[in-house]
Amino acid sequence: MSKRHQFLQHATAPRQRRLWRALLALLLIAITYLALVPDPPRGVSTGWDKSNHALAFASLAFTCVWAFWPRPRQWLWLAAALLAYGGAIEIVQSYLPPRTGDWFDLLADGVGIAIGLAIAMPFTVVLARRR
Repeated sequence: MSKRHQFLQHATAPRQRRLWRALLALLLIAITYLALVPDPPRGVSTGWDKSNHALAFASLAFTCVWAFWPRPRQWLWLAAALLAYGGAIEIVQSYLPPRTGDWFDLLADGVGIAIGLAIAMPFTVVLARRR
């Protein structure tokens, strides 16, 4: 077994889920804070709002795979949950001046979710073949 495969198996083993869940909790706290604070720090940005959303939700989707949903058959539920979270952020932002809700942000969230799951897919395929 290659060193890469050993690392991959170790990093995604069920016993590591606590670490993935802790990372997910930190991501959710950070993303929620950045989404709802009236004036988010300028240094925490890609320079384009839509890419910020895509990157945040790609990170969430990838982390969720290893924290809760390692089987691709379950990813529809994962995508729905993350989109609901993104939608809730947009609704809350519409009530928080100077923030505004933007449904194109939700579209960027969806693109990010798709990217995060696309990145996770090869890992799940390799692991399924080796088990």
